Amino acid sequence: MECKISWAGEGVSFTAETGSKHRIVMDGAPDAGGQNLGARPMELLLAGTGGCTAFDVVTILKKGRHDVHGCEIDVSAERAASDPKVFTKIHFHFRVSGKNLRREVVTRAIELSKEKYCSASIMLGKTAEITHDMEILESE
Repeated sequence: MECKISWAGEGVSFTAETGSKHRIVMDGAPDAGGQNLGARPMELLLAGTGGCTAFDVVTILKKGRHDVHGCEIDVSAERAASDPKVFTKIHFHFRVSGKNLRREVVTRAIELSKEKYCSASIMLGKTAEITHDMEILESE
């Protein structure tokens, strides 16, 4: 896996080009020398972790032939007060929608992601306390 990070030339704005040729703009807040032109790098780390676990949960449910229609995750995090300002707490709130989804099946999919499949959250779990909760929404 590769990524190329290029400085925009002023402030703290950078463009990342991923190995799959996608571009992401990153920037800092104005009080940190940025112009607010893109997401903060730590926001992208949090978003990537949420995407990783969402990918796992949907894939696990689909492989189990469960009628899943949607998956949304609200991710919130706390960071250390001093440098390095690592994540110390991360909470995932899952909203999984589908038809006749059983709580124990969705819970198991989330646990499998947490314990076995989601590389990002397993890695961040080395410095952060990671918690989950969920709700199941019935859809037609």
